[in-house]
Amino acid sequence: MNFHTRKWIKPEDLNPNGTLFGGRLLEWIDEEAALYAIIQLENQKVVTKFMSEINFTASAQPGDIIEIGLEVNKFGRTSIDLKCEVRNKMTRETIITIENIVLVNLGEDGSPKPHGKTKIEYVKDRLKV
Repeated sequence: MNFHTRKWIKPEDLNPNGTLFGGRLLEWIDEEAALYAIIQLENQKVVTKFMSEINFTASAQPGDIIEIGLEVNKFGRTSIDLKCEVRNKMTRETIITIENIVLVNLGEDGSPKPHGKTKIEYVKDRLKV
């Protein structure tokens, strides 16, 4: 699992219990998954189609630093299927896991478009001549 983004838990991210609001965390995960898919599929027109069961296993407190990790499960014809884990950066305790996040590649008309990708590509490799 590659951990791409870190977030610092601030007062505006908290629920009435004083811990990280789940909706805020899901917003961050959705954004990170979209950015990952956009880079992999080389298309800015990508939408989230599906998120599987979300399993909260721990909480985050004000001042904690969390990190969001993503891993490709598979490439579909028009989609990319990701797995996500969010953990506390300092303790390495898992906060949430999501087994499947499916994002769909769209064409100019807004309908699903084949992307032709079959494996993870890194920008450094795309730049080689």
